[in-house]
Amino acid sequence: MLYQGQSIRVEEVEGGIFNLVFDNQNESINKLDQATLGELREAVNLLSARDDLKGVLFSSAKSCFIVGADITEFNKMFSHEEEAIVAALLEMNQIFNTIEDLPCPTVTAINGIALGGGFELSLSTDYRVMAEGAKVGLPEVKLGIYPGWGGTIRLPRLIGVDNANEWICGGVEKRADAALKDGAADAVVAVEQVNEAGLDLLRKCIDGKFDYQARSEEKKSPIKLNQIEQMMAFESAKGVIGAKAGPHYPAPLAALKTIQKHANLPRDKALPIEAAGFAKLARNDVTRSLVGLFLKDQAIKKITGKYEAQAEPVKQAAVLGAGIMGGGVAYQSASKGTPILMKDIAEPALQLGLDEANKLLGGQLKRKRIDAAKMAQIINRITPTLSYGDFNRVDLVVEAVVENPNVKKAVLAETEKQLPEGAVLTSNTSTISITELATALEKPENFCGMHFFNPVHKMPLVEVIRGEKTSEAAIARTVAYAKAMGKTPIVVNDCPGFLVNRILFPYFGGFAALIKDGADFRKIDKVMEGFGWPMGPAYLLDVVGVDTAHHADRVMAAGFPDRMEHEGENIIDRMFKLERFGQKNSKGFYRYEMDRKGKPKKLQDDEVDALLEGVVGTATDFSDEEIIERMMVPLCIETVRCLENGIVASPAEADMGLIMGIGFPPFLGGPLHYLDRMGLDRFCEIAAKYEALGPLYQPTEKMKQMAAAGETYFG
Repeated sequence: MLYQGQSIRVEEVEGGIFNLVFDNQNESINKLDQATLGELREAVNLLSARDDLKGVLFSSAKSCFIVGADITEFNKMFSHEEEAIVAALLEMNQIFNTIEDLPCPTVTAINGIALGGGFELSLSTDYRVMAEGAKVGLPEVKLGIYPGWGGTIRLPRLIGVDNANEWICGGVEKRADAALKDGAADAVVAVEQVNEAGLDLLRKCIDGKFDYQARSEEKKSPIKLNQIEQMMAFESAKGVIGAKAGPHYPAPLAALKTIQKHANLPRDKALPIEAAGFAKLARNDVTRSLVGLFLKDQAIKKITGKYEAQAEPVKQAAVLGAGIMGGGVAYQSASKGTPILMKDIAEPALQLGLDEANKLLGGQLKRKRIDAAKMAQIINRITPTLSYGDFNRVDLVVEAVVENPNVKKAVLAETEKQLPEGAVLTSNTSTISITELATALEKPENFCGMHFFNPVHKMPLVEVIRGEKTSEAAIARTVAYAKAMGKTPIVVNDCPGFLVNRILFPYFGGFAALIKDGADFRKIDKVMEGFGWPMGPAYLLDVVGVDTAHHADRVMAAGFPDRMEHEGENIIDRMFKLERFGQKNSKGFYRYEMDRKGKPKKLQDDEVDALLEGVVGTATDFSDEEIIERMMVPLCIETVRCLENGIVASPAEADMGLIMGIGFPPFLGGPLHYLDRMGLDRFCEIAAKYEALGPLYQPTEKMKQMAAAGETYFG
């Protein structure tokens, strides 16, 4: 043994050939934290000092190779000034340069995931052998940065500028076959052969069958494109990458410009350029938000992991109601491996549910995500039924019938009688109190809410709602089932609208008040989309369904009359009365026609203005700033109320719930991160301008106290 640390060991395989093994003793995965990088420096320096060195294999004893850098260390590093960040990066790069400059061939055996810094490390070796199931990539742009350990230099020189632009600026992860095709991998073998294949490649290099020095030199030299070729490669990419990234995410374009800037330089002159651009991004507010989201996501995984550990697994599920929602739940469950019964009272409804599942699977088949055999396997996990015949073996039921408390209570009570001891019953209600629905049940402790968002297959969030009598065992099993379905569950306490809808409706309240004061809904949509929302409030109402929103609006008004009740007819009432329900009947604030792909296309509707007379006030041209403030203030205050009232357990869960549930702009980090960034004192000043609009615009007493004390939600 040449070297033994906590994360790295170096063993001699045979005369002069060494295996540097990543094997973190404290965790189930390998990552490049500061401690591991320190060990890597020591190990590589020991290797480079040897006279008998013939070849080095870089491998992993874990099921992954290296998942990347330790993101928990980012905030500390990014809090330094740009000069200090650049200096730290250049020091780190010396380790990778030493690997690349070793006087012998080097190969990385990628047995599993190699992302970010893990993949950058592999790029510093001469060759990469990948296991068939392995994945590589540079996803840094998803955190608001770009690769900072030589990735923007080595990858374009290895696989060409066009491929590298896609890999780096898109933050994509590539499977072994795609990496081989692009030239990022040199061989793909079965996982159990990956180390031996790597050693075999080293021996062939030692025997002179491969020119490893030419490969190494290529990665250290300028990009081999003339000026015209470079201009075509970079300038044509700018428009595509800029349009895809949008105005709020600077990292993809910054990465492209960095690659262009150092294209004509050798490695050692290119690295400072990469580091300078990286440091600029690292100090950006967007990066803080996106890194914060990653850390919040990790925190939620820990919370849900604890529930999973104590949960009985769901081996057989059932869904009641086979409409679009029921079909979506059935598809999601079956596609992730949990068999599901889909029950309804009428054959046509069952067919609708099956059609929905078939449509989604057909899309997967068309995009070559699955083959016909896999599609058949998934469909066979969905059992349509008109009776409760097999419910005696069900572990968990999702009720997804019409949003009417009396209907739901009757269906839940009837279903409860058919279930085995300990089975969990859940309701996919979006607004109705779980505690109230539980009054119809003999065992309310086995009942909770399981609120999916539409469309089920796309929306990542599931709200798991705890009623007054819900047991922790019922919550745990529901959380575990949501995770098994590939969703992110967040546990919330019962109240009208729960977490997401309770916060969304003050936002719609801000919208309705602006309309009443004479704003144009089209301008509001344009401004809020420019602010970062995926769709403006009018368009969102059309997508949600004005009838659904009208029902929820009534529930919210009854639950929180002090701030969510309104006098007279508002914009949602009017659209409901006119039966302009949005996309579901092709007319709402906008009109809709199906495009060639069968998706609703939004079009202007000239009739709408006349139809809205009486609920739209005298036309007023509000500034963009005022529209944003009047929309965002109620949403932020209601988020805080949910935290203060214990509806949601932590600021992290509140922020992630709003990002995953209604598309709160990720680059702003969530409502509470947004408040922290702005400063509560500044927020309270803005809110004070609109105090006369009522309680929706009035911060809580605790917010005012925190503002005075300079406190934040994330510390």
